[in-house]
Amino acid sequence: MRVHDSFWTHARDVDLMNRILREKFVELYNMPILENLLEEFQTSYPTLKFPSLPERGDFDMQEVLRSPYFFN
Repeated sequence: MRVHDSFWTHARDVDLMNRILREKFVELYNMPILENLLEEFQTSYPTLKFPSLPERGDFDMQEVLRSPYFFN
């Protein structure tokens, strides 16, 4: 599944938009999304066995805040 979002802002606010997009991306992906999803599935379907989650990588999400090419 691919998610595509479109953003619009006035040219004078592009730097602000870029900063906010980076901050929200980091906020979102620092949440335990897969862990929460697995817990929800295990609660909803207690008789099913689910595979273990993959190990988290070591990428420092704070790097996104400094990325010049995060959003174009």
